[in-house]
Amino acid sequence: MGLSLTSTAFLVLLIVASVLAVVATLLLWSRVPGPVPLRWLGRVLLIGLCQATAICVVAVSINSSYGLYASWDDLLGRKSTGPVSMPGPPAHRARFGQADYGMQETYFRGSRSQLSGQVLVWTPPQYGQARYRRTAFPVVVLLHGVPGSPQSWMELGRMPGAYERLLREGATRPFILAVPIINPGGVDTDCSDVPGRKVATWLSEDVPELLRTHFRTGRSPESWGVLGISTGGYCAAKLPLQYPRAYAAGAALDPDPLNGDGGAIPDPGLRKRNSPTWLVRHTDADVGLFVATSRQDRDSPPRYVEEFQREAAGGKVRLRTMLLPSGGHNYGTWINLYPAAFAWLGAQLRGGPGG
Repeated sequence: MGLSLTSTAFLVLLIVASVLAVVATLLLWSRVPGPVPLRWLGRVLLIGLCQATAICVVAVSINSSYGLYASWDDLLGRKSTGPVSMPGPPAHRARFGQADYGMQETYFRGSRSQLSGQVLVWTPPQYGQARYRRTAFPVVVLLHGVPGSPQSWMELGRMPGAYERLLREGATRPFILAVPIINPGGVDTDCSDVPGRKVATWLSEDVPELLRTHFRTGRSPESWGVLGISTGGYCAAKLPLQYPRAYAAGAALDPDPLNGDGGAIPDPGLRKRNSPTWLVRHTDADVGLFVATSRQDRDSPPRYVEEFQREAAGGKVRLRTMLLPSGGHNYGTWINLYPAAFAWLGAQLRGGPGG
């Protein structure tokens, strides 16, 4: 099994290689054998090696900060031919195994969407305590960006550790965290149902069915929320509006354009009817939304949020917005928004300890 593109081990390996390249250059500079032209060529190659390794360190560091590519397949533009294209078992037969970062992992096929994909789940410490053995817990579904994967939340988004710290500090309440893939089969539909791919159904019906089958979760929508980043932020803004019987609250961090992405849904009419900006104006759903970005985010500028706010005015949707003074479209900004987002979700959702 190769090193992950976003793993700390890979970055450390590149740093070590960069240092060794400099040491090798210093040691070999005056020892390159042969005639003068050959010695100069050898020195040029040594300098090139130093530059190449340094560039790799910077590139991997930037990728880890911004989440530009989640895997080698993303970087090389390869379509996955692994288990993501294989049908999984139905929800009631899904089996969870231990994964990294204290997560549990499964792969299943949704009975309604007929899509198959990976879902990671983390339960808070209280879930295993004797006094809460019959308590149903609220759920927050984490939606990754595109490009990205469920693992992006752990490798780049510092989950579930960042949430655990907030929980220990009393800044939020105990939630079950669920991390599904939002583009099963590698096809991005902005978490929408489109011809041949019912991704909204996958996220709002099939994934909740899986969790209710295998974990002690709240049954009512008031116990269910979504939190997303970038494309996942777009999805977190739209799913409670479309599926208020599934999710009562959504937190959208630096969402993609809230009027839809032509690359994900080419049909203008379908794109419009699936966009949060249109939905918030045409819904009677009694749900809460938290939408946040920063003044410096060129991919999710404040005007998106302002337009959404205007469309929501006068409706039933309980909208809270937040604008950070600085920060780009990256995990640094999203991690800075965790405290406000999880505190808001803690106030919105019901059930579990303290709920």
